[in-house]
This record gives sequence, structure tokens and C-alpha cells, in this order.
Amino acid sequence: MKTDKTLWEILVPSYSNEGEEYSLGYHNIWDDKVREITNGLTILETAKGQWLSLENELFVEKMIPVRIHCTEEDIDKIIQITMDYYKQKAIFAYEISSNVKLVYKEV
Repeated sequence: MKTDKTLWEILVPSYSNEGEEYSLGYHNIWDDKVREITNGLTILETAKGQWLSLENELFVEKMIPVRIHCTEEDIDKIIQITMDYYKQKAIFAYEISSNVKLVYKEV
């Protein structure tokens, strides 16, 4: 069965713009919002990111890579939710693969 869903990864911040670490409970609310759209997500270990803003300001921060199987329309919604919820200046998400197999065991 062909689907228009592909595998995406989005980088979620570990800290606020003010340097405060987000609590697990705060992240769990975001998880719930994403699961409402996609039915699932895979949260990976944190990674250290470095990037320059449009104002040429260097940001060095821990990011949480999260993998999501969804449509491009869904990832666009998730990007906006992430931008608003974490009050970010930028959100980085990318398609990992369009060759995705999701196999369910028959019950």
C-alpha cells in the first residue's frame, strides 16, 4: 500500500532562549501534540548543535532529534507547533527517506 507519508526528523530545543532547560513534563506536552497528528514519534539522544541566526548570531545548544512518519503537510504543522510552543526563531526539519516500510503483525 503506497502512502504519501515519509520519514522526517525535526530538531527540538533542550533549552529556552533564556538558557533554562525545558522539563520532561514540558516536552511531554509537545510529544502529545505531535502524537495527535502522527500517532507516533521516535525521540533520539540529544545532540550538540551550532548555527548562525539571520542576524549572524552564533547559537550553540543541545537539540533533541525526533523522527516522525507523516506527510509534508503534517510536518509543516509540527514545525509551526514547535516554533510557537518553544518560542524559537528557527526550526530545522528534514526528510530522511521516502522509502519507508511500516509493517503490522496480523492479529
